[in-house]
Amino acid sequence: MEPRRAICMNGGDGPTSYFKNSTRQRAGVSAVIAFIQDGIAEELELGVVLHNNVYSTVRNSFAIADLGCSVGPNTFLAVEAIMEAVRLKYGTALPEFHVFFNDQVGNDFNTLFRSLRPDAGYFAAGVAGSFYRRLFPKASLHFVHASYGIQWLSRVPKEVRDEKSASWNKGRIFYTEAPGEVWTAYAAQYAEDLRSFLQARAEEVIEGGLMALLFPFSQSGISSKESPLSRLFTILGSTLMDMAKTGEVEEEKVDSFNLPIYLPSITEFKALVEGNGYFSVVRSEALPPPVSRAASDVFARSASMGMRAATEELISNHFGSNVVDNLFEKYEKKIMDSADLLENPTGEAAELFVLLKRKPLAIN
Repeated sequence: MEPRRAICMNGGDGPTSYFKNSTRQRAGVSAVIAFIQDGIAEELELGVVLHNNVYSTVRNSFAIADLGCSVGPNTFLAVEAIMEAVRLKYGTALPEFHVFFNDQVGNDFNTLFRSLRPDAGYFAAGVAGSFYRRLFPKASLHFVHASYGIQWLSRVPKEVRDEKSASWNKGRIFYTEAPGEVWTAYAAQYAEDLRSFLQARAEEVIEGGLMALLFPFSQSGISSKESPLSRLFTILGSTLMDMAKTGEVEEEKVDSFNLPIYLPSITEFKALVEGNGYFSVVRSEALPPPVSRAASDVFARSASMGMRAATEELISNHFGSNVVDNLFEKYEKKIMDSADLLENPTGEAAELFVLLKRKPLAIN
């Protein structure tokens, strides 16, 4: 695995696509729409945002960016909710809407734009590139949305791939159930990435602009291995190790494969926002995962297909595409045998919604 390989969800609209296997993410986006709309009603000051003489170039349009948009349809749900909230607050006294859909250069933008309704009510553009760097002109965005994106790291921490390091993550693909040094390496990479993300957005978001983020997290004082998502990652790793024992994949390949994902605590996240200094947290809500009412086989199928849609490219690039079907068949069975994944036994929240507001510029 290349240290900074771009990560893309499965494209197209076929049976293993993200388009067909992101209902869990859609449920999360739907759950926070009311928070977004309340935030716009209470915090967005359109007069300031649109008529500050410093930003005369954006007076006639309201710019929305969805970062990590993938292929849809969830991105359209979020964008339309944002637009509706702005319309409800300001009525007809509005500029035109300009929506930027961002994801990695390898994202299937063709599927995304084929799904776009002709009467969407906004001007749409695709912006390819990592959101850990600048993507837009200074002070050009009024609202930024990113759901299920910032838990993805820009790269796997180099220490966990180094056999000579105390952080070498042998026999695992994630930091749960690993030595503390592995977690430390992941936490350091996350801090570096989130600082880059916040600094880039600080330059792009206009004074008084808003940013809504939704991502899986780990509660302070509760080990991340207790979360359903972490357990799914652990089961995927154990499935790969089972295949290594039978010679279906090389054990050395498993040792060198790690998921570039980190689930921060609220404390970690807020400390990094405070350290950036350009945003204030105006709302944060911890959300529990939905309780599955499906039969175990249906749940296992859905969870396996969702994981495949998100990780297949990484797995194919590392192990070869020929192992993918067999891997996820075995993975599905292991999920079905893990009855504890069908509910949230510890009662902990699993996802965090945060609304940030760009602070006023300092006056010299």
